[in-house]
Amino acid sequence: MTAGRGDHPEGSVRTVLTGTDDAVDATVTREALLLACAGALGESDRLVRHWTTATGRGVDRLAATAVTARAWAMLLAARDDLSEEESRRPDWAEGLVPLDLDAEQAEHEKVLGERDALPPRGRRQREAAADAERAAAAGDTDAAREALHRWTDVAREIPQPDAATLAACRHVATLLVAGELAVDAEWAQSYTGALVAALDQRYRREPRDADWQELIDAIMRLRGEPDAVPPPASVAAIDHAENRLGRTLPEEFRTFLGICDGLRADVVFPRLLGVAELRHGAETGASGPGIVISDPPGLTLWPSGEVTEDDELFGRSVHPGIRSVLEDHLRLLEASV
Repeated sequence: MTAGRGDHPEGSVRTVLTGTDDAVDATVTREALLLACAGALGESDRLVRHWTTATGRGVDRLAATAVTARAWAMLLAARDDLSEEESRRPDWAEGLVPLDLDAEQAEHEKVLGERDALPPRGRRQREAAADAERAAAAGDTDAAREALHRWTDVAREIPQPDAATLAACRHVATLLVAGELAVDAEWAQSYTGALVAALDQRYRREPRDADWQELIDAIMRLRGEPDAVPPPASVAAIDHAENRLGRTLPEEFRTFLGICDGLRADVVFPRLLGVAELRHGAETGASGPGIVISDPPGLTLWPSGEVTEDDELFGRSVHPGIRSVLEDHLRLLEASV
């Protein structure tokens, strides 16, 4: 299946870059649902998570119409039945309002019958979706599959396939999340990457303008540990550390400690020390007025606020501050999801 003409969503990217915020949200909704219909559940989740991080808006905006709200509800319910842990209901879905699936199923049957006002290809898509749902509900999987592939034939002809109406079909949703219309994984990654890059270009904020709590929460969410944010260090504890170290901590680092007192390690990211563990670089054999802020001791904080990162393979790199270190970590997490 393809999202229209070409290998990348040029029209959607253009909307993300130049459209209103409402248009961006509608576009991300459509594209994330399309990816989910195409069996690319991980990429659909990646797009939604990146949108929430980039815009700071709630996921309820991705369920702005009755049909899109119903589509998410049916897809998520189908995902609950999957055996693969990584494909089950994602954490971002907690922001959606629960729906009565039986009532929504009855309402959607009415939608599937509404075809007169649609253009010819729209009618063909709606008919294929209705045929697929009817066959799937009757247990005729072969007929449902045939109808689904008729739906994709139309999808290749138009720039904006109606993925929401298809996904909102309760019995069809089970086939979709099981991969009936699965696309090539590299294509899905590239498709999502184009949208993610557009979101970054439009919404990338200057580091000091973004909210610290939002940054830490995004990191922990992508790590899969949304509830593992360490508690903040008290002002008294930070002052005590400064007295112990005999120097004033840079304001940005104090702000970080006031959000979370250190940060646990994650794969290639070292553990950031809590305020009581901070120590002079000289204690690890380093020279100068630096303070070791990680374990292993690869990250050193300097009076200027800069943080140096020492790596046996790549040597030393310099970050303008602790915020830059954390933002680099977030970007790597986003790229690996």
